[in-house]
Amino acid sequence: YTYSLAGHAYHHDYTLLRGLVMDFAADKNTWAIGDQFMFGPSLLVAPVYTYKASARSLYLPAGPGWYDLYTGKYLEGGQTINQEAVYERVPVFVKAGSILPTGPAMQFTSEKAADPLTIYVYSGADASFTLYEDEGTNYNYEKGKFTEITFNWKESSRSFTVSDRKGAFTGMLQKRVFRIVLIAPGTAAGIDQETKPVSVIQYKGQKASIKL
Repeated sequence: YTYSLAGHAYHHDYTLLRGLVMDFAADKNTWAIGDQFMFGPSLLVAPVYTYKASARSLYLPAGPGWYDLYTGKYLEGGQTINQEAVYERVPVFVKAGSILPTGPAMQFTSEKAADPLTIYVYSGADASFTLYEDEGTNYNYEKGKFTEITFNWKESSRSFTVSDRKGAFTGMLQKRVFRIVLIAPGTAAGIDQETKPVSVIQYKGQKASIKL
């Protein structure tokens, strides 16, 4: 997710960090909030900056629902909540209608292949996210050496689609494994929990579609 955002920032002038008003201008309650922000299209971050605080008040914008990143608990938007903030965790919420790709833990980009990927689908609305990858160790992306794979979720039909792969770079994986995890109000699961995927896609660069 984060590496893709960096790629979008370079190639498409994307803004990684944005005040809530930039994404939720119709909700006047976001206009004066200066201590929360969106990280990419999906993650609402509420830093804890008060000395010895173990909780903080935060606002979930109206419109979409929201999922606690760590527990998967679903909350309606348009409300202020008091959120626990233990030492190891910054409060983070995922917007309903989001796709969040995650990979294996790595200390540096060339440590090992980023495979398999776990793709978290947060239901509640249609969603789309484009996975960006490149060689990770040089500037060849400036010469067009990168790939993009777009994931789409259609809420009404509960269909998940992976697009044809666009682009190429030296050393890219020809075959990929995508583990699909569906998060819904009745099936809460946290990002750091061991969660069984609802489906596994063996991807070879061509479009694939499944029902979840």
